[in-house]
Amino acid sequence: MNKLITYEEAANLVRNGDTIMVGGFLAVGTPEKLIDALIAKGLQELTLICNDTGFVDRGVGKMVVAKMFTKIMASHIGTNRETGRQLLEGETEVELIPQGTLIEQIRAGGFGLGGVLTKTGLGTEVEKGKMIININGEDYLLEKPLRANVALLYAEKADESGNLTYHGTTRNFNPYMGAAADLVIVEAKEIVKVGEISPDDVIVPGIFVDHIVYGGAE
Repeated sequence: MNKLITYEEAANLVRNGDTIMVGGFLAVGTPEKLIDALIAKGLQELTLICNDTGFVDRGVGKMVVAKMFTKIMASHIGTNRETGRQLLEGETEVELIPQGTLIEQIRAGGFGLGGVLTKTGLGTEVEKGKMIININGEDYLLEKPLRANVALLYAEKADESGNLTYHGTTRNFNPYMGAAADLVIVEAKEIVKVGEISPDDVIVPGIFVDHIVYGGAE
């Protein structure tokens, strides 16, 4: 199966109203060119699940500026003043989730788990409306799994089957998101033939990847 598609084809796979996961940490390891393709398409009413909202001119922050989201689920928004403005003006719903809890919810969604038990958030605004479970005399919040219609990921290198490798911190949220979406599109800086990536170096197996776009050198 040929998984390589164009940016235009990738953008056409995302629909208005979709929930999307986007890899990256302060725009490091974020599929910037895929984001540009979605902005060009003019998608609306999306729900975003990500670590943060980047900056006004980098990462998913560019999509925030374009007002493409009705809801954002992230661990922090402090580096993007436009996200904060939209929150305060009631233009976009923002749900702040502790970072460790967020990645565990995504992992649970990808691995078929029923949820995550955590003490983080007990006694705070985070616990409102959530189930509290007592185990051996200790209270825990039940945080439910998160999944998305589409995951937009970045990889340092991909082979034609979609096996992915990463360099340094570009890895961040990308691997877990690759298991937690119905459709996974990867922007790869380099694409090689099958067999050119050692199995020992594969971080995300190709079975999780539906499509690849060629990112090229920055």
